[in-house]
Amino acid sequence: MSRLPHVSFGPYAPPVAAHVLTVTSADGARLHVEVHGPENAPAVVLAHGWTCSTAFWAAQIRALSADHRVIAYDQRGHGRSPVSRVCGTDALADDLEAVLKATLAPGEQAVIAGHSMGGMTVMAAASRPALREHAAAVLLCSTGSSRLVASATVLPLREGRVRTWLTRRILGSRAPLGPVTPIALRILKYGTMGPGSAPHMVEACARIVHACPRTARHAWSQVLDLLDLDRGVGELTMPVEVVAGTADRLTPPVHARALAAALPRCVGLTVLEGMGHMTPVEAPDLVTGKIRALAAAHITAASATTDAVHAEESA
Repeated sequence: MSRLPHVSFGPYAPPVAAHVLTVTSADGARLHVEVHGPENAPAVVLAHGWTCSTAFWAAQIRALSADHRVIAYDQRGHGRSPVSRVCGTDALADDLEAVLKATLAPGEQAVIAGHSMGGMTVMAAASRPALREHAAAVLLCSTGSSRLVASATVLPLREGRVRTWLTRRILGSRAPLGPVTPIALRILKYGTMGPGSAPHMVEACARIVHACPRTARHAWSQVLDLLDLDRGVGELTMPVEVVAGTADRLTPPVHARALAAALPRCVGLTVLEGMGHMTPVEAPDLVTGKIRALAAAHITAASATTDAVHAEESA
């Protein structure tokens, strides 16, 4: 019956940040930002999804911070970032830009990983100068660019107007989620995770989701309902890798395949058998490995290119 915002022990307990700062976005919204790991290490930026928080990335932060500088932030209205009256894809892009400018040096490259709404944040920011400057590569986990409600399979009904209407009302409900109970765990597992997800994974996700303020949950559900970021996908010109689960009811694999087909530089599509929507929690080692591999392959190359350009300018 606990209302703790995250588990307090085990692999999904959030590690203590080396630095915590508040970043102000373009409209004055305040964002909670955490920095983990060595200061001069390759940088990774993590953007979580709808109803989640930085705690969602605990497994990735714990593993990567040994040899990477890991930057994680709470989307506005989530975690320790206050609720804002402004909700929309432009605000998501503004927030990511603000975090990149505040935490990365001019020209510094990073791998940016986005899960669900975090992936949509990256798509929304595709044409923004800060993303183009700082993103060496991107990992998109369990996300989509449009038609989210129409394609969701939370309800076991044939695709069409009736299913879309009912799904919209379920996902957009203003009802409080209440404490994490055995029934709540079963509901969350059905809707967001694969059938083989271990109980400790389900509990970790449930505590995070149930801690999200219902005002933020509802407000952002309306944004996701009307989402159309197809154009942004084509503007992600850096290397991008896509990960999805076959049992994802919120963003089924059809979205991942569409992203892979539309991305200018898709460097991989991984569809995980039996995994649900919460891939960074359900497949922590795989997602961490993808981020690590992207950093090794592209941050070094990007830095070398930047150094060469600076050398030519100085000659």
